Amino acid sequence: MSGNKKKHSAKKSEPAAPVSTEPMRAKAYDKELKRLHVELVKLQQWVVAKGLKVCIVFEGRDGAGKGGTIKAITERVSPRVFRVVALPAPTEREKSQMYIQRYIQHFPAAGEVVIFDRSWYNRAGVERVMGFTKPEQVEKFLNVVPMVEKAMVESGIILLKYWLEVSPEEQERRLRDRIDDGRKVWKLSPMDVKSFDKWDDYTVARDDMFAKTDSSWAPWFVARSEDKKKVRLNVISHLLAHVPYEEVPAESVKLPKRKIGRVKSLDYPFKYVPEKF
Repeated sequence: MSGNKKKHSAKKSEPAAPVSTEPMRAKAYDKELKRLHVELVKLQQWVVAKGLKVCIVFEGRDGAGKGGTIKAITERVSPRVFRVVALPAPTEREKSQMYIQRYIQHFPAAGEVVIFDRSWYNRAGVERVMGFTKPEQVEKFLNVVPMVEKAMVESGIILLKYWLEVSPEEQERRLRDRIDDGRKVWKLSPMDVKSFDKWDDYTVARDDMFAKTDSSWAPWFVARSEDKKKVRLNVISHLLAHVPYEEVPAESVKLPKRKIGRVKSLDYPFKYVPEKF
């Protein structure tokens, strides 16, 4: 392909390489993240230009790193294109609706990338483990959701489902860190505390969910999340490899000369922010 167009094609999954236990250095992480952010901007421009519809689902246990991974994806792109959906507990009205109804309204339109920070799979995870829904409702959901996702894909939506996998030891370390860090205490919800001793229940729920919803048209991708830096880079790299895109040619930009100083500024008593730093 000539010019500045570069073809990026979706790739098939490859066998997992041996996992390095060495923590990633901040300098190497920042360098690689910057490179991937440039590619995400190219992807964004292509999604808008071609009217693609991309839907990304993030699931995982409490403390698995979903929020940090989503932030790494979205921090250098436009919120008008990359939209994050993190729904609160359903209202009484929503409880009376078809279960997936409140999620459908957030599905992407042309030129959008929608990221679900937890999704309709709440029914297979939190709701099941914490007893918020009946076993027969969970079973019905697991049987129906593959057909819903097939309809999504057939409508033109590119659907990617990620499960972030973390060990019990690392999860506990992260949850305890939230207690002691005033910047993170808001992340530790009462539900996190209640579900803390239900590790095995969540494992059973996860395995059942995978067995019944890991379809050929909407497979689950598992990302190891022991190292937050690595999982962010791995997920972004995988995302870029599974959404075909090209670099959209852009006109070179040159700032024009400005005319400054022709208008006398008013002697207005501006209320300045105190300069403490």
